[in-house]
Amino acid sequence: MIHAVNWLDPKDLIETFGTIGLILVVFVESGLIPAPLPGDSILFLAGAFCATTKAGDPHLNLAAVVIGSFVAAVVGAQLGYAIGQRYGTRLFKPDARLFKTEYLVRAQEFFNERGPRAVVLARFIPFVRTIVPILAGTGRMPMRKYATANVIGAAIWAVGVSLLGYWLGSSINIDKYLYPIIAVIIVLSLIPPYIEYRRHKRAQSSGA
Repeated sequence: MIHAVNWLDPKDLIETFGTIGLILVVFVESGLIPAPLPGDSILFLAGAFCATTKAGDPHLNLAAVVIGSFVAAVVGAQLGYAIGQRYGTRLFKPDARLFKTEYLVRAQEFFNERGPRAVVLARFIPFVRTIVPILAGTGRMPMRKYATANVIGAAIWAVGVSLLGYWLGSSINIDKYLYPIIAVIIVLSLIPPYIEYRRHKRAQSSGA
């Protein structure tokens, strides 16, 4: 009987595909398709499976998880940038409902002003981390600035979250605390963009 993979369940993905599944999810979610893939949770769980010795759980290699996820995150986002740079402007039309030309102009202004910071922060927000590389390429954010921010964001996100999972994996019951921990990770990841949003609103008020 063929096992039906649940693409929203990080544990099922790792048990079915191992480290390859982790790398594929990170690669796709970093700049190709804004699909509801469990990027944060699969990174954390993969790190935890590098440390756990519980019978029945897969055991992954820490070096393969950390290096593989980092490379996948960088390459995926860089490819997303290239796609946006080459094809992104074709999506924008003056009379379009979603991709208006004026939005492209705003994107260019935004990335000129605070692009690198946005690229790093976007790593921690599902869907946004997929769209930002394409938008950065479309908005003609300078390649050097984008590549630097891409590497920094990938290191903090892919390496940081997987190492956090490894650190906690040897001391807690993953099955019992996985979802509460993932919820905490999501809440913490929303703090930086919220602070940035509040800062932007204050700047607008001061300008007005």
